[in-house]
Amino acid sequence: MPGPLHGIRIIDVTTVLLGPYGTQLLGDLGADVIKVEAPPSGDIARNMGTVRRPGMGGIYLNVNRNKRSLALDLKQEAAKEVLRRLIRTADVFVHNMRPQAIERLGFGYAAVAALKPDIIYVGAYGFGQQGPYGTKPAYDDAIQAASGLASLFARQDGTPRYVPTALADKLVGLMLSQAVAMALVHKLRTGEGQFVEVPMFETLVSFLLVEHLNGCAYVPPVGTMGYQRVITAARRPFPTKDGYVCILPYSDTHWRKFFTAVGRPELMDDPRFATYRARIDSVDDLYGFVASVTPQKTTAEWVALCDAAEIPCMPIINLEDLMEDPHLKAVGLFERHRHPSEGETVLVRSPVTFAKSPGTIRRHAPRFGEHSVEIARELGYDEAAIARLLASGALLTPEASPEA
Repeated sequence: MPGPLHGIRIIDVTTVLLGPYGTQLLGDLGADVIKVEAPPSGDIARNMGTVRRPGMGGIYLNVNRNKRSLALDLKQEAAKEVLRRLIRTADVFVHNMRPQAIERLGFGYAAVAALKPDIIYVGAYGFGQQGPYGTKPAYDDAIQAASGLASLFARQDGTPRYVPTALADKLVGLMLSQAVAMALVHKLRTGEGQFVEVPMFETLVSFLLVEHLNGCAYVPPVGTMGYQRVITAARRPFPTKDGYVCILPYSDTHWRKFFTAVGRPELMDDPRFATYRARIDSVDDLYGFVASVTPQKTTAEWVALCDAAEIPCMPIINLEDLMEDPHLKAVGLFERHRHPSEGETVLVRSPVTFAKSPGTIRRHAPRFGEHSVEIARELGYDEAAIARLLASGALLTPEASPEA
């Protein structure tokens, strides 16, 4: 069964993580995603992280599957004409360049819509174009800094820090995929394409302020920003005899069971802990108590105790343990695929399942320009024209890359 986006063609003019992650999510769900790459060696993400073979790094493999690579030197008019032909066949055009750069290249919204009036045109970049930051470049760390995310750590120990994952890039990639899907719904209903802007700064601020707007949700404010339960320094994994554990009693029933299990049922009558509101206001004392008792048992003992009481609880495990996690193995989150140049690889499938139109991993992450000739043929170029494009360097294949 084809995925829900089968038959949708997406032109992906994105690099690094934000755009490639968002378009891969759409490719997993059936879209024909054509990744447009520039010489000499394409997307910089090809060499991010650990690399077995130049241009085919492990990070690249897991954000560029289910795509075809079309390598074009868009400094040449002949290459621009290839992209124009491709646009006329597409439903969606996605880029993550600053708007000024894509305009200089000749593929701003007006130019693309003139070629395909019903195109869904998505710009995903650092800052919305209506504000004074609109021309600033941005990457994940800069957005973690600007959004207030890094500063939340300073409320715990006085030092701002970045979350040790590319949170902004991946979160905005998720928002990008949602935006494309919603624009496709609109197009199905009306026949209209549209311009869609997905700015990193605004997206991450919106995400953070779900809980951290807090008392400032009212006019005038009735308190400060910041949800204390999640930013207190006491909110951290609790030590056990042999490691660490997350124990998260939440409801009155959870806490009553927890206090009883540790031999302190009277604490449920303590004014600091008797109600949800009181527990939020006394969260340091509450979590401090939990931390004082968890060293009495092993991690496995705590998990067993909490599971029996239906209290949310999970062990703290290392990244390396995930691939042996019994639940993840049972649901088949990790898939092994044979890549034509990289050999056996491990990919993380889409976590979303569709009963009627499941997504699949159909294509390996492409080599630079792997599908250039194939796509040119689809666009109507004959063999002589393709030979001229290749000879001029307007169209490139893997053999043209310095990393081939």
